[in-house]
Amino acid sequence: MGLGFSRDDAGKFINLYLDLGILDADPFVSIEQNGIGKLMEIMVEEGHKGKNDIEIGICGEQGGEPKSIGFCYRTGLDYVSCSSQSSHCSISSCAFSYQQWCS
Repeated sequence: MGLGFSRDDAGKFINLYLDLGILDADPFVSIEQNGIGKLMEIMVEEGHKGKNDIEIGICGEQGGEPKSIGFCYRTGLDYVSCSSQSSHCSISSCAFSYQQWCS
């Protein structure tokens, strides 16, 4: 599901949406894979059709969240980038995704 939230405004109501079950996870932390994820898959596929050697990645808190990292790996993104506070988790999740999907 794609929503037009700004991070600044969403801080006022995002916890209520999570508590009421409107959202499964904070969209600023974890990629919603059924809607936004599908758009990302299309973007990766179409991007490589236009320029085969294009590098595609994400930057932000999603780049440090384990489920999002696994999704990005399976989708074919070349890299994830995150804040230094999330980097240890990100490195471990990248290694786990590689082991899980490449063995």
